[in-house]
Parts: sequence; C-alpha cells; structure tokens
Amino acid sequence: MNLDARKYVILVFIILVGCVYLIRLFFMQVVDDSWKLRAQEIAEKRKEITPPRGIVYDRKGKKIVTNRSYYNLMMKEEDIRDLDTVAFAKLLGWTPEQVRQRFKDIVKGEGTYKNPHTGKVQKNYQPQRAYPFIKELTIDEITRIAPHLEKFPGFYEDLTSMRSYPFAGAANIFGYLSEVTQEEIDEDPFYRRGDNIGRAGIERYYEKELRGRKGIKYIVTSALNNAIESYAGGKYDTIAKQGPPLTLGVDIDLQVYGEQLMVNKRGCIVAIEPETGEILALVSAPSFDPNLLVGKRNIGINYPKLVQDEGKPLYPRPLAAEYPPGSIFKLLQALIGLQEGVITPESGFPCTKSMVGCHNHPSAGNLPDGIKHSCNPYFYYVVRRIIQQGKKRSMFADAEIGLNKWAEYMHSFGLGSKFESDITGMRAGLIPDAAYYDKWYGHHGWAFSTIRSISIGQGEVKITPLQMANLAAMIANRGWYYTPHFVRSIGNDGPLPQFRVKHKTMISPENFAPVIEGMRRAVYAPGGTAHRAAVNGYVVCGKTGTAQNPAGEDHSIFLSFAPMDQPKIAIVVFIENAGFGGTWAAPLASLMIEKHLTGKVTDKEKETRILTANLLNVIPKKKPK
Repeated sequence: MNLDARKYVILVFIILVGCVYLIRLFFMQVVDDSWKLRAQEIAEKRKEITPPRGIVYDRKGKKIVTNRSYYNLMMKEEDIRDLDTVAFAKLLGWTPEQVRQRFKDIVKGEGTYKNPHTGKVQKNYQPQRAYPFIKELTIDEITRIAPHLEKFPGFYEDLTSMRSYPFAGAANIFGYLSEVTQEEIDEDPFYRRGDNIGRAGIERYYEKELRGRKGIKYIVTSALNNAIESYAGGKYDTIAKQGPPLTLGVDIDLQVYGEQLMVNKRGCIVAIEPETGEILALVSAPSFDPNLLVGKRNIGINYPKLVQDEGKPLYPRPLAAEYPPGSIFKLLQALIGLQEGVITPESGFPCTKSMVGCHNHPSAGNLPDGIKHSCNPYFYYVVRRIIQQGKKRSMFADAEIGLNKWAEYMHSFGLGSKFESDITGMRAGLIPDAAYYDKWYGHHGWAFSTIRSISIGQGEVKITPLQMANLAAMIANRGWYYTPHFVRSIGNDGPLPQFRVKHKTMISPENFAPVIEGMRRAVYAPGGTAHRAAVNGYVVCGKTGTAQNPAGEDHSIFLSFAPMDQPKIAIVVFIENAGFGGTWAAPLASLMIEKHLTGKVTDKEKETRILTANLLNVIPKKKPK
C-alpha cells in the first residue's frame, strides 16, 4: 500500500475544504452584505423619532397653534412578568376587566395578514414590539402613575406631543388631527400605526409641511434585548426635523373678537386684506374651542356632541353655505352695465314698485343714488338692458346671448367656481347661464322676464360668503384680486406660487368709481341704507343686502371695505334670519373694521348692542300659503 500517496490525497482534501470555507466566509463577510444586514437586524433596534409639528403664527407673530407635551403609557408583552392585574388596574383607576380588555383590543387592533409561504392567516401583533397601552396622558396623570411602574415590568412612559390652541378660536381655520388609518399607512411610508394626520383646515392642507421629517436612531441590543449603545457610534442615525413654521394672514385678535360678536347668532364673517388676498378673519357661527378636538380621547367625547349640535358648529358656513346674495349683487350688475355701455353713471330710472317691490325712497336720478337707495326697480331696468340688448330679432335668442355674456362677467369675478386655495371645504355656488335655463324651460323658452329675479340677487343665483368678501376686495382694488388664502409664508419662503398671481376682471378700472361712490353714499349720505356702518376717522364704503329666505326671516348681509382710498380690509357679514342688512350686519361690520384699523373699539354702545343681541330665536315671518 502506498501510504505516502494516500497521505497527500488527504492533505489536499483538507486544504481544498479549508479553502472552500475561507472563500465562503470571505464572501459572507465582505462580498455579500445580506448576512451582515441579517446579523444587524438581530442585534439592533431601529427607532423612529417623530418631531413635533410645525408651529403656526398669526400675522402679528403671535403663536396661535403650538405643541403641548403629553405621555403614552407603553407596554411590551415579552417583558411583562407575573402582572398583578388587580394592583395594576387600581393604579390606573380602571377595573381588572378593563385591563384585560385593553390587551385584547391592542391585539385585535393590529389586525391579521396571510403568510405568503404557509398560506395561514397570522396576527400582526408581535409580543416583542412596544404598543401604547394608554395614550395622551397629561403631566398630572403620568406623575401619579410613573413612580409605581417599577412594580410592573414591561410598562414604561413615553413622551409625545399634541396640538394646543392658546386663543381657543379659529377652529374652522385650523382643523384638527386624528390617527392615521391603515389605508393611509399603506399609501405613505412616513406614517406608522398611532401617528396623527391633519383632518381638516390648514392642518390637512399643509400636512406634509407641518409634519416635518422623522429621524432614525439605531440601537445595539444585548441577547436579553437591553440597549447597549448606539450602533456605529450614531454614524447612521438621522436627526428628526420639525416642520417649518406657518405664518398666517389671520389676525387672531380680530378673529376671536368676531367670534365673540357672533355669539347667539348664526352666520359668518369673512375679512380679507385686498392688497394680498390674505384672510384676516373667517368666523363661522356657532363656533367651538379647537382644544375640544385635541387627541383621541377628546375627539371620542366631543366630536359626537358637535355633530349632534343643532347649530351645526362643524359646518363651515363661510365656505360651504350657498346663499342668495341679495342686494349686494347690485354692485356687480352696475359694473357690468357700465362696461357693456347700456348705462352711464348719470343714468336714472323710476322706482316703479308696480313692476318689482321696493322700500320707500325717491327715484334714483343716477347710478350712485341707485346704489345708495338699493332701489330694486333701478336694477331691474339695468339688468334688462344687459340681457336684452337687441342683438337678435327674437327676444329669446337675444336673451340667450345676453345671459351668456352676463355669466362670463360673473365668472371673471370668481363666481360659480371654487378658488384654487389652501382653504378647504369650499363650494362653488351657482351662476346660471343659458344652458341652465334651457334645462328648465327648453331652448329659447325663456327671456329676461322669466329670470328677472337675478337682477337683485335672488332666484337661482347662489354664492358663498367667501366669494362675497372677495367681491368686496375686488371692488376695493378697482378690478383685480389675489386668490383668498390663509398662509402668507411657509417658513421664510412666502406663500405658495398660486397666491402671487393677480386675477383681473372684465371691468375697466374707471367703471369702479361711480359704484364706489354709491357705496360711500350708502353709508354717509342722507337716505343711505348703511349709516350704521360708519367708523370715526375713516371712510367706509358699503352695501346692505337683505336676502329672502323661504324658511323664515330674511338674512341680514353687509359687504364693505375701508378706507375708501388705500383699503386695508374688505369684509362681508352674513347673519341668518336677522332681517334688514343695515340693522345688524352693517354695525357688526363697522366694529370689525375699527378693530382692525385701530386695534380698539370706541363706540361701546354699538358694541354692547351687538354683543348682547340674541338673534337665534327671531320669530319667522308668516309665509303666504
């Protein structure tokens, strides 16, 4: 037997096996990262750090949305040892059954999934993961619980934050937050179960800005799952970054004051800065404290109550309520008539009450006086000239051309469509055109006499209070406007690009002068319908409106801007079922104007009258059967 040859064969075999192991080891450690990553996954923990949401300021730099510290009581089932359910329940102020049910709810809340390899349905719940056992504990609540947690292994406190609203107003502007749904988690990898997301208002529109950027911290753990140190000395950690602050155009003092004035009233106030399109105040009444919807517990208690409230405080009246504009619509009819050349500033018409009802006043000998008196027959004549211009021999074909041109003007005023804005919850209103009436009466089955109610802002015309306020800004600017919006700056970058685009109407600037003069006379000239809107030291231009309401008393409306030259505020006040626009809406608007321009209110008698007025229970008018 050749023992030497066999010895060399065995030696070569051992060397070859060793080489194979060495090559494989080199491949696993140097070339193939998957093994390295797998080892890391076993030994490290990846912890997401959620930053506090961005702060919100008003136009004067006041913090109006901040963050407040809260605590979650966390649990990790694999660390729980011999839990004394009775003692733990006593610490929480719960019953033992509530504690046991909470464990079941957590497991159930995580849901299930189908294992693609085995085909079996398995639970998403993992005993080694941490879950919130109780969320949103206050400092007082956690202070009572935390000192005793050492008796209950597997439970610990975790600091978090939620929104806080120092001024307890502007709920309809801010919106609120609530927990993300599974669908939202699937759509956006930013979110994890238990995270919050904006549900309404600016919290929703600017969600991606306000939420900031999450950070990641890698922790090396021991075999017992205890943290030892940061992985690689923190080399791969990323820092959480808070979202940029938002600065609104809103004046929070004006907003809160407006909400106070609208107590015991239904309706709204919208104030805009004409020069920028920034919303100064947007009041929906009845209103509510936004702190009522902070956190899951508060939402669970208060949201159902707000939904069931007969005053509908969650309904955004300035944005979604589509009202007949009433007499404020006459301003637009005058502008269109001037632009079309069917009237001049000197045009006069008789107050023919047999043709259309009107209050007692002298006939208007010119356009400014027609506006001052808010004469219904005057604007019946004006709009008839706009619609029936004699361009066709058939009055029906002629009315079709005239109405479509009229509707084109209305669309240039921003009516009949939604603004592309950061204001959520808007509706478009309604500006009827020929196609609209064709559906009701048939093609060429109608003429001006059929639709004459649009002359005075009644009938089929519907616009929102936000659109009304924008009309005031448009008139104040003599024919142009910026899209109304809330946010004047994201961080230091200014507003979104679409809010820097100037929109022009179809009306020439010179045609605004006689209309504005009529608005001035409505406030200051004898016989004007809006004398209660005057403000000492400033020239207010305004127009009253009294919109018919089939369900009860008429709505009180006032549209205005001030000062007459270099206007700083455009405002509309809409009070449901309050009657004549000059009685309630006009004086309320004057208080808002003075507050904004001077920072104070001097007419305390007028202020007291508005603050103490209860217009919720106005006796409805008897309607003819």
